[in-house]
Amino acid sequence: MENKLNVLIPEEVVDDKIRELGEQISKDYAGKELHLICVLKGGVFITCELAKNITVPLSMDFMAVSSYGDEQVSSGRVKIIKDLDDSIEGKEVLIVEDIIDSGNTLRYLIDLLNSRKPASIKICTLLDKPDRRTADVEVDYIGFQIPDKFVVGYGLDFKQKFRNLPYIGVIE
Repeated sequence: MENKLNVLIPEEVVDDKIRELGEQISKDYAGKELHLICVLKGGVFITCELAKNITVPLSMDFMAVSSYGDEQVSSGRVKIIKDLDDSIEGKEVLIVEDIIDSGNTLRYLIDLLNSRKPASIKICTLLDKPDRRTADVEVDYIGFQIPDKFVVGYGLDFKQKFRNLPYIGVIE
């Protein structure tokens, strides 16, 4: 069966929002160094574009976690596939996500990373699905709040496909 794909957020709108987020983050971290933690795989698209729009000195690291597998709904179990390469102790950390829905994976990550004694941890996400939230997480920088639909593009995938779309689409 072929799925229909509709544009939810066009490419230009996504690009403008990431530029705005970069400007706000740059203001908030003025005079400091920032350490971005990209949550792979989906977060790589926004992390790279966001980094180009942040003017304060920054470093990056990557984590890969999974709670979905090939499903459209989270299993609720978080598995770390790739951990950080470097210590975050004393660093101003910004976790960069492609999407936050239930918040369970993010809650797990925040708790794990807080145990590593960073100076601070804040969260940036391109997409937020607040209607699906079951975990208590505070998101500091949100690109777009979206309805509870299954979305792809700009790093978000369905069975490893559609990540490379330059816009956010909905699979109908």
